[in-house]
Amino acid sequence: MGRAFEYRKEKKFKRWANMAKTFTRIGREIAIAVKEGGPDPDYNPRLRLAVQNAKTANMPKANVDNAIKRATSKDAENYDEVVYEGYAPHGVAVIVETATDNTNRTVANIRHIFNKYGGSLGTSGSVDFMFNRKGAFKIKSEGVDLDEIELELIDFGLDEVKKEEEEIVLYSNFSDFGSLQKALEEKGIEVTSAELLRLPTHTKELDDTQVEDVIKLIEKMEEDEDVVNVFHNMSEE
Repeated sequence: MGRAFEYRKEKKFKRWANMAKTFTRIGREIAIAVKEGGPDPDYNPRLRLAVQNAKTANMPKANVDNAIKRATSKDAENYDEVVYEGYAPHGVAVIVETATDNTNRTVANIRHIFNKYGGSLGTSGSVDFMFNRKGAFKIKSEGVDLDEIELELIDFGLDEVKKEEEEIVLYSNFSDFGSLQKALEEKGIEVTSAELLRLPTHTKELDDTQVEDVIKLIEKMEEDEDVVNVFHNMSEE
């Protein structure tokens, strides 16, 4: 099926392979969520999402509680969310989401990676129009009827349903993420993971050699401590 497919299949394992780095990133997600909507997950959908992702990554509850506590203290670190846009080799559009306490350091690192691996850092809006922002919730597929769950959730912002191996992915528009999240909670549907995605409106076909060039850049981006997510429009079929 090609290198791009294998990369898509394996990237989450690589992305979360370093447990310390994973916990650091989730800690930043929690800090930003608390700053944005307060320390109570019941009234802060973004914090509920961060806590859910912490559970998925097997982050101890004590670590989560401490991260929330630190985020409410007067000495809490201040993280800014900054999105960078650019191109990988062979004209592949790339969006890099970061959470940083030093934007000068982060932009220098992002620019260096783009340049070193044959890409280029663009300006704000240069590739964003090529992506749609979506929410994605994964639930276990066992005993779930796709048509039934679609009818049950369509009024709460469900946009699309897909079956992936032993899981079902429920997609919403970005603006409906909170309402679908709340509906799943109220209906007692267990979510195994939830995230906000940027899905390309069209994809770019590359040969295996070109795919390797793009993957090198993406993997280096994902290794940076300030990077939260990397999205691209390279075909992964």
